[in-house]
Amino acid sequence: MYNYLDFEKPVQDLEGQILELRRLADAGEAVDVADEIKRLEKRAQDALRDLYKALTPWQKAQVARHADRPHCLAYVRELMTDFTPLAGDRSFGEDEAIVCGLARFRGEAVAVIGQEKGSDTKGRLKHNFGMARPEGYRKAVRVMELADRFGIPLISLVDTAGAYPGIGAEERGQAEAIARSTSACLALKVPTISIIIGEGGSGGAIAIATANHVCMLEHAIYSVISPEGAASILWHDATRAKDAATNMRITAQDLLELKIIDEIIPEPLGGAHRDPAKVIARTGDAIANAFEELAGSNLDYREHRREKFLAIGRDL
Repeated sequence: MYNYLDFEKPVQDLEGQILELRRLADAGEAVDVADEIKRLEKRAQDALRDLYKALTPWQKAQVARHADRPHCLAYVRELMTDFTPLAGDRSFGEDEAIVCGLARFRGEAVAVIGQEKGSDTKGRLKHNFGMARPEGYRKAVRVMELADRFGIPLISLVDTAGAYPGIGAEERGQAEAIARSTSACLALKVPTISIIIGEGGSGGAIAIATANHVCMLEHAIYSVISPEGAASILWHDATRAKDAATNMRITAQDLLELKIIDEIIPEPLGGAHRDPAKVIARTGDAIANAFEELAGSNLDYREHRREKFLAIGRDL
């Protein structure tokens, strides 16, 4: 059984019945339930397809935040070989909300930067729920500079509700660290690819997502502020997050139309958490295709990035 979201209750009921029938069959009950299981499986698939064909922006936000959704380290494990993590910003300390290192992607050397939320309680606390502090962004800048120095392409995996807003982070220069990380992304002379795999929240996301090619998973979200934060500012009521999400155009489909992203990576029916291996493989193919296209374009990657981001909103 999956961790079901509120709007998935019709599917939960059907899949619960299927599970119960399978238990009866495993217990050696004389009743033949095979036909009934097949019928219920088809109904469950049809119900899931109908739900995911018409998700609202708020429902997509819930899917993007699903506890079982694959996070950065799952992508690194499956897509990279010889991954060598690099820790610390050589100024203050280590921030495990951001994972950085050098690796090989399909045989080619790459630099990797990603935000890791953690997959259980211990992991979430260790990685601070993917909300980076200034030392995390300074570590990211350190890896970007290494990539530039040695001519290594950069891959970033974005999954954060936003940079950490704590007092200590502000005292250590959170805004300045985010700005310098964004500037470092823009200045790179090597090709860069960014994938929003879950949440892309505010400056915490853009700090590592200012890339030549930006992809989003089908049910990921990407916005200047979380729906809850926007509702708190606009209506002084965080419970109106659903209204904020509906009006903010945070979905991959909206952002592709607005030319803020370049590509949508399809997710398995029911979201990435239902088949992590499939969505990670699709992401790997998207990265490989994007690198091939960039390598064959004879671009000045820094100028391409500059023009790409300056053009956002011009034709609206």
